Amino acid sequence: MGLTFAGLCEAQDLEPRRWGHLPVGANFAGGGYIETRGDIAFDPVLRIEDGEVELHTLLGKYIHSFELMGKSARFDLTQAYQDGSWTGLIDGVPAVANRSGLSDTVVRFALNLMGAPPLAGKEFAAYRAGVVDCETIVGAGLVVVLPTGDYLDDKLINLGENRFTFRPQLGVVHSRGPWSYEFTGSAWFYTDNDEFWNGHHISQDPLITAQGHLIHTFRPGLWLGASLGYGFGGRSTVDGVGKDDRKSQLVWGLTCGLPLSRSVGVKVGYIGSRTFQDTGADLDHFACAISVLW
Repeated sequence: MGLTFAGLCEAQDLEPRRWGHLPVGANFAGGGYIETRGDIAFDPVLRIEDGEVELHTLLGKYIHSFELMGKSARFDLTQAYQDGSWTGLIDGVPAVANRSGLSDTVVRFALNLMGAPPLAGKEFAAYRAGVVDCETIVGAGLVVVLPTGDYLDDKLINLGENRFTFRPQLGVVHSRGPWSYEFTGSAWFYTDNDEFWNGHHISQDPLITAQGHLIHTFRPGLWLGASLGYGFGGRSTVDGVGKDDRKSQLVWGLTCGLPLSRSVGVKVGYIGSRTFQDTGADLDHFACAISVLW
């Protein structure tokens, strides 16, 4: 396992190996750094042109695996601190917005419905040794984004969103020899924000996402993954007026996991995203993380 690079893109949380088989009672903790750069196309009514962002993220994550109803399950907790600068032209005049502080807290619960039985110790090691040739895992999960991040209701750009987000997920992993093929589909449901930018009310339609990962494991802890995802939907309504801001975004990535010891691992990766709409963001993310198992 290792620290995830999830939550980097609005239309995707591109994360390989999220349905992996973990020993019951295992704990993972880690920290990471993400650098994000790219272009932002704002709603034309805001009269903001040539938008760009440079964002630096420090994040921490904790994972605990356990048994529930005879199945293997896991709980994830992720918290980030961000420092960023947004630049652009407002009515042709250069402007900059700087933000630093906590982002929204992310919690996730997942349950493996098929495969990956709840095992620990020697039983877990023996089972993993016996399924190297072929294995299929089916899992379900729920991600909840809590409105804990820094938020100013008189600012358009914020690190927090001042609303809850619920993301049910369904995932399938099929492994054959050193290769794993992983698919995750999810839907993002948003609560309303009654304190959006100077007293306005904003609601948002569900966002539908799908992603696939191709992973090759060279030896335990050493792996390389290629990822591709797409998200669509999420049209906003402000004060009862629908906006022309439906999301349509392609996301791709490359991730490498490196073992430093039996209990310590490092992960490095790149994630890119491009929008197919007139509004949205074209972003590049470069990330590194380290995690410890006990």
